[in-house]
Amino acid sequence: MKKALITGITGQDGSYLAELLLEKGYEVHGLMRRSSNDTLDRIEHIKDRLHLHLGDLLDEMSIIQVLEAVQPDEIYNLAAQSFVHASWSQPVLTGEFTALGVTRMLDAMRYVCPKAKFYQASSSEMYGKVHAVPQNEDTPFHPRSPYAVAKVYGHYITMNYRESYKLFAVSGILFNHESPRRGLEFVTRKVTDGVARIKLGLATELRMGNLDAKRDWGFAGDYVNAMYLMLQQPDPDDYVIATGETHSVREFIELAFARAGLDYKKYVTVDPKFLRPAEVDLLLGDAKKAEKKLGWKPDITFEGLVNMMVDSDLARWKHHTR
Repeated sequence: MKKALITGITGQDGSYLAELLLEKGYEVHGLMRRSSNDTLDRIEHIKDRLHLHLGDLLDEMSIIQVLEAVQPDEIYNLAAQSFVHASWSQPVLTGEFTALGVTRMLDAMRYVCPKAKFYQASSSEMYGKVHAVPQNEDTPFHPRSPYAVAKVYGHYITMNYRESYKLFAVSGILFNHESPRRGLEFVTRKVTDGVARIKLGLATELRMGNLDAKRDWGFAGDYVNAMYLMLQQPDPDDYVIATGETHSVREFIELAFARAGLDYKKYVTVDPKFLRPAEVDLLLGDAKKAEKKLGWKPDITFEGLVNMMVDSDLARWKHHTR
């Protein structure tokens, strides 16, 4: 039985990846920070099948101790301060988790289990002010937020450890991927949660930032399969994971409100406080390499994703208001 360690197992991607690996017969371990709040909502349904360990990307000794105890075959580093907007108000903390945290993981792996395979969660935000459309593995980075800068560091330190220490270390440059498990602070979930509350009479408006920003949105459940496939290859390499379609925030909003039988123009207002200091206007990924080498393609369409998220939030709020 293969053993996998997932950092960020309580997050959106971590929960879907844990499900996938359990289905494939893995012994699944998760690294999670000690918290006074219960943060296990996303993995509650599989918690009894997981091995959870306390540790922190800010504390390399805790990482070393977990790696020594688990001796994993595969390590998926998904933990980060992952909310772009928060990175402007917490740039140093974002760097500690999202950049230096990767180095601590790789360094611990190098000493404890150098034969393991390592996956780093890179991000399309690294492209920022894009130099080419669409973006592929060779497109230059131009990060436009502290989060994106930290992700560039994490990407290159993974490459550096691969080349310097011959580790099996890869980065998946994942474009935006969403689901009903997305945090409420993220724009897609903010929209679908807002739609549900407006539909049920619990709210009267939805205040948004830039409606014209365009993103390449896919389903998180599809994207964790790409992570798994990267670590099954004979040689380590980096891959863009994307749908190859781009849609504006406005399009997402329009579809979401339509799913609930509403006209978004009656409820949505633009609030300047939600605008970024430096906007990323257009992200569009080219995943041909992943399709060719990994055999990966997304299954869920953009409209299917929006409908799934709206339906889930409507069901959740109906349950709460009974």
